[in-house]
Amino acid sequence: MLPNHQQTVNILVVDDIEKNLIATEALLTRPGLNVLRASSGVQALELLLECEVALALIDVNMPHMDGFELAGLMRGNTRTAAIPLIFITAALQEPARAFRGYKAGAVDFLNKPVDPEILRSKVEVFVELYLQRRRAEQQAAELKKALDLNEMYNAVLGHDLRNPLQAVVNSAELIVQCAQQPEVASAGRLIRSSALRMGNMVSQLLDLARVRSGQGQLNLSESDYAGVCEQIVREYASSGADCTVRVTVEGDASGMFDHDRVSRILSNVIGNALQHRTPDTAVGVHVDGSQSDVVVIRVHNAGCIPDGEMERIFEPYHSGSRGRSGATNLGLGLYIVQQLVAAHGGGVVVRSTPQEGTRFDIRMPRVVHHQAAAGSS
Repeated sequence: MLPNHQQTVNILVVDDIEKNLIATEALLTRPGLNVLRASSGVQALELLLECEVALALIDVNMPHMDGFELAGLMRGNTRTAAIPLIFITAALQEPARAFRGYKAGAVDFLNKPVDPEILRSKVEVFVELYLQRRRAEQQAAELKKALDLNEMYNAVLGHDLRNPLQAVVNSAELIVQCAQQPEVASAGRLIRSSALRMGNMVSQLLDLARVRSGQGQLNLSESDYAGVCEQIVREYASSGADCTVRVTVEGDASGMFDHDRVSRILSNVIGNALQHRTPDTAVGVHVDGSQSDVVVIRVHNAGCIPDGEMERIFEPYHSGSRGRSGATNLGLGLYIVQQLVAAHGGGVVVRSTPQEGTRFDIRMPRVVHHQAAAGSS
């Protein structure tokens, strides 16, 4: 980014009297500040089509098109609507005239003869504001570019890792099934567990890339929340995890939602509950479909979240305390849960006390509309 003195900023001065234009240009011109002179409203509009302007100094009393009419045309064009306007007038101060000027978009009025120091000071303020806005826009563009590259990296990394990881999982399963010695079977289970944990991290990276890149369009279909819960529980049990989960259902658990995204939501929440529960206790999953417009999924486990972590529990890359296994993860699971629930137009709330344990309440609209899906990205 260029320093301020190396950035040329344009100031537009509009006045039908040539000597006023010359005097204003001489007063304001300095290195990095360029004065554009226009002797009429038409000429001013032509210059505005060609040049970006930080501030316009407009004489009110001009023939054919006065300053107020010029300001109205500028405000009606998206390219020039945000340019600050200072009106310069030789007329006496009149409330009605001032009201018309401010209604036309003026940020200030100056009366002729203009004090040179006051004019120069006001111009410098708007020039600095313009430069600050330009710097902020450039920083935002650079940040967006960096984020886009990061999300692309995450997506490519995730896709490239999935196939070899699946091969590792399959090979580990074969070792467990065919091993003749307990030590070999134990090693196979360790390999399988580690590969599955790494696969979960890859899935989190892919979910994060989709959420942040705006690829959030939902694939809606008729499905059943209870069925998704039971499927997730079976998957955890088949992976060899210490899985004690009780699923209960109340009312109608059917709905219109994105089956894959809801599977990711429930997999993350149930997996989190299994990891952080008190040893030798079960995780409870209750699907409440008793209401006509929403379905609530409650996931409960014994164990309490420390107060200091509750405020940050949905923040990305915040993994919190270690689970029972002592292993940490990327800290993206609950952030992704919150984002995907919001994409469905729902909400998620967590409550945790030493007496009652920890409970996640996920409220999902029974019928998710495409508007909610579009709003997620």
